[in-house]
Amino acid sequence: MPTFLREARLRRQNWLDILFRSVTRLSAFAVLALLVAIIISLVIGSLPAIKAFGFKFLGSAEWNPVTDQFGALVPIVGTLVTASIALLIAVPVSFGIALFLTELSPRWMKRPLGIAVELLAGIPSIIYGMWGLFVFAPLFASHIEPWINKYLGHMSVIGPFFSGPPMGIGILTAGIILAIMVIPFIASVMRDVFDVVPTLLKESAYGLGSTTWEVMWNVVLPYTKLGVVGGIMLGLGRALGETMAVTFVIGNSHHLSTSLLMPGNSISSALANEFNEAVGELYTSSLIELGLILFFITFVVLSLARLMLYRLSKREGKVA
Repeated sequence: MPTFLREARLRRQNWLDILFRSVTRLSAFAVLALLVAIIISLVIGSLPAIKAFGFKFLGSAEWNPVTDQFGALVPIVGTLVTASIALLIAVPVSFGIALFLTELSPRWMKRPLGIAVELLAGIPSIIYGMWGLFVFAPLFASHIEPWINKYLGHMSVIGPFFSGPPMGIGILTAGIILAIMVIPFIASVMRDVFDVVPTLLKESAYGLGSTTWEVMWNVVLPYTKLGVVGGIMLGLGRALGETMAVTFVIGNSHHLSTSLLMPGNSISSALANEFNEAVGELYTSSLIELGLILFFITFVVLSLARLMLYRLSKREGKVA
């Protein structure tokens, strides 16, 4: 190849490399700019409420648009409690699904079950909400809540959390619906990370006489703990920000109650129900501040997850 053609080709490759680096850098900074713009817009929109209520907004359970008195305690508690209930239910169930699909399921059953789990992840949230309101809530009110009241509602410590009229809708119902929604996401991630464990490691443990549970607990989970934690955090992020399904079944009540069977509210459902009807600067600003609080909660949760993953990655290869 002539020298001038080789030089021209090198110059062209250099220009393409510069263009590629510039485009990727611009894309990365565009995401950061969008994030900063969202934060700034939320802060600006929240300023009237911040000036009017200050930190009392976080600790007040009052929500009265007539008197312009607003507090975020009920939506914050509802958001955190429903997400916690969802994780308490979804994590062990998802682990069981992933364990069955990777270790116990017959070969002919793995693909149909895997496809079914992925299809559940693609169902719109409003469908879950409608099913929860019209199918699950009546069954829950007529069969499950009376049993909960009878056997758990009279206990001294946990009784106040499980007492109340069997209405079907409430904090516990919303948490269960959220769990059903996030199970496919967590189970899919767990199944995928369990599949990447080298077969030699598992066969060696089985050869030493380990049971299936011992192989999963002592071999598979330590090998895939980063992916498992990432999948759980993905489900938690979905549970914290879910709107329509929670709106259908949580009851949408700005009343703080210790009972999980009573109606409550979450930040996302409050925004979905009231933002279009908000009248007045202070009312609108209070709702925007709720959005800012939800953004902060999600940021803190994801930051803690990243910190946990970082510490786990630093411990890789160290002797326990």
